[in-house]
Amino acid sequence: MEIKKIACDFSVCKVKDYSLVDLDTEFCFTGKTDEENSLACPEDKVPSNVTERDDGWKAFRIQGILDFSWIGILSEISGILAENKIGIFAVSTFNTDYILTKKENYEMAIQVLSDAGYKIIE
Repeated sequence: MEIKKIACDFSVCKVKDYSLVDLDTEFCFTGKTDEENSLACPEDKVPSNVTERDDGWKAFRIQGILDFSWIGILSEISGILAENKIGIFAVSTFNTDYILTKKENYEMAIQVLSDAGYKIIE
């Protein structure tokens, strides 16, 4: 399985509403519940109406389109990272999964996944 590194730095935040979110940016992950409006996006695209913000994240994605019948892909990757004391913020889309780690853990995350047999794509 291939892991593709994503070059930009991300913020994970809460926003008052999505009115100022640039939905046309290349990477923009939103999640709305009865308790919050979450957003993960490039640091330079964070809107001014944030209520909480955590900068310093890097991301990679599981390359390709994952079939819904495939079981345990995210669990396996998160398990490898957890064994190495690397926390994650995971985002799933229709096609695949994205995993964010804090910048200071990113290269180690990539290395342990490579050591576990994942092919890393720049």
